[in-house]
Amino acid sequence: MNDEVRFERQGATGTIWLDRPKALNALTHAMVRAMDATLSAWAADPGVARVIIRSTSEKAFCAGGDVRAVRALGPGPHPDQVAFFSDEYRLNARIKHFPKPFIALVDGICMGGGVGISAHGSHRVATEKFVFAMPEVAIGFFPDVGGGHVLSRMPSRVGFYCGLTGGRLGLADALWAGLVTHAVRTADLPEIADALTAGAPIEATLAAAAFVPEPGPIAARAAAIDRLFAAESVAGCLALLDAEVGDHADFARETAETIRARSPTSLCVTFEDLRRQGSLDFDDGIRLDHRIAWRILADHDFFEGVRAVLVDRDNAPRWQPAALADVDPVEIEAHFAVPPGGDLALP
Repeated sequence: MNDEVRFERQGATGTIWLDRPKALNALTHAMVRAMDATLSAWAADPGVARVIIRSTSEKAFCAGGDVRAVRALGPGPHPDQVAFFSDEYRLNARIKHFPKPFIALVDGICMGGGVGISAHGSHRVATEKFVFAMPEVAIGFFPDVGGGHVLSRMPSRVGFYCGLTGGRLGLADALWAGLVTHAVRTADLPEIADALTAGAPIEATLAAAAFVPEPGPIAARAAAIDRLFAAESVAGCLALLDAEVGDHADFARETAETIRARSPTSLCVTFEDLRRQGSLDFDDGIRLDHRIAWRILADHDFFEGVRAVLVDRDNAPRWQPAALADVDPVEIEAHFAVPPGGDLALP
């Protein structure tokens, strides 16, 4: 039994409770395995008609995967590191293809691994406290857990903006971008959950509680983002940002500064990943995530990024290479090759 994630059966409803609040529900390998095993059983159980996933934390749904534990295993790819990401990606695929309604009730922070266990379900219900981000380039990683699949399908080039900066979306922008299917208020969440658990009609229950938030700042800048991220490389996007004048000049300058602080290798990998993901189905996309993760575990920047941001917290990562111009295109292409063990086998 894993006490950091709990499972309840009430009538025809199965509920997953993320219950690691002090760590903002950062996903451990044990949590991933427990969820995957339970969802496999519930998918085959005719007595389960729907699944709800929610959090006991008032701050976060899930802030991501427990990458500090991954780093602690040392330079990779270590078998346990590969197993963690492989199992996590299989869980993401199971949620994507779950044969029954999968309802994520997201109240608060939802980043990285938290996106992987919510954004692929049939119903993504979020509150005014919702904060979305895929901030992996800040730790030398990339938007995995099916994040590339999601980002590459956002309107305009907003997904490229989010992927290359780690920029956050609030409720309104997430609804606009299609990440969220229903916007509800935090105060109404217990009543919504009780009704859904009791078997109330899903669509009618969510529609009755939904509201339309005021437009968000990213939607208002969508045309500018589309133009500023229209280049065919990270360097090209930076050139467009540097050249921006007028109403969006400050936004462009701040965005360029953010990008330049990220891992150059991660930026190039992420850009190429998003470029490819738009033409792939989910399964091929998650297999691509597995290829990239395997290679990144053999790189320097992931271990250095986790050290700087999450372990020592000096926020002064020493990237290798340190400059975008020094990134070798051959090295970037190697991240997309089939790993020695073959592609990820999906359930």
